[in-house]
Amino acid sequence: QVQLVESGGGLVQPGGSLRLSCVVSGFTLDTYAIGWFRQAPGKEREGVSCISSRGGYTYYVDSVKGRFTISRDNTKNTVFLQMNGLTPEDTGVYYCATVRCSGSGPVPWYPGYWGQGTQVTVSS
Repeated sequence: QVQLVESGGGLVQPGGSLRLSCVVSGFTLDTYAIGWFRQAPGKEREGVSCISSRGGYTYYVDSVKGRFTISRDNTKNTVFLQMNGLTPEDTGVYYCATVRCSGSGPVPWYPGYWGQGTQVTVSS
């Protein structure tokens, strides 16, 4: 059974940091590129970042460039999203998913695999 499980979300003050993890089971991680998406209340889902199947290519949406870093450890079947310099605009539910990753951003596979999401709240 394929599962993607996110963790690491929480409440943080502006300027703070969080590290999200996406642990994959049911397939070997280097089979797929993995993307991170977020959805804020009342807003459309946004592709934030993605990383190619072996980690050689990464993409970031402009609003997080220089603040977020995506990485993967295929030996641990885990993809990470290090988020620094957080702002209230980064608030939302963050999801990881299997994607195609290119300069256009992460595009989910259909059918594909998604995690259940982890809440990130940036507030003072």
